[in-house]
Amino acid sequence: MPGFFFSHNNMTELNGKDDCKLAEGKIHKKKQKAFGADLKNYLKCMVPHIESGIKTSNSTNVMLSAEEVIQWSQSLEKLLASQSGQGVFREFLKSEFSEENIEFWLACEDYKKTKSDHLHGKAERIYEEFVQSDAIKQINIDYQMREATAKRAQDPTHTSFDEAQKTVYILMERDSYPRFLKSKAYLNLLNQLQTNTSK
Repeated sequence: MPGFFFSHNNMTELNGKDDCKLAEGKIHKKKQKAFGADLKNYLKCMVPHIESGIKTSNSTNVMLSAEEVIQWSQSLEKLLASQSGQGVFREFLKSEFSEENIEFWLACEDYKKTKSDHLHGKAERIYEEFVQSDAIKQINIDYQMREATAKRAQDPTHTSFDEAQKTVYILMERDSYPRFLKSKAYLNLLNQLQTNTSK
């Protein structure tokens, strides 16, 4: 319904499918705008020297360099190997409403390092949060894998979630990761770091 605009006060009075779609579109646009601000705030927390330390290119205080950010574009593996990379990518996935993928992947990485006597509890939490059919942060895996993962989680080992984790990794690698590299968030961050280091 192009041409219709609703004041903030009237949002609760919307009715009908078209009105709901319009409202959802407005909310989605707000989320996209908020993404830039969220990312900026995130980076200020993660990279306290982004504005002060980076200007001196030889500074040992620089926590995030243009070189590191360039490395993120070499592979998803290199992006996820970086603490800052994980955070920036997670913010990007939030903007696409798919942050459950990186959260599941990180939960699996943590799970692999778990002591054997704590495996059962962690396996149960991961299954309930990400795998079961009505999970709050349900990951995108097919029925057979969901069932197989459920069986493995009942008698957990350190490899119980490996197949599901690999599937989610491939999904991020083929789908979200290429979009992330073309996103304004990534390109602006890289540009800002390159500009600051050349000063």
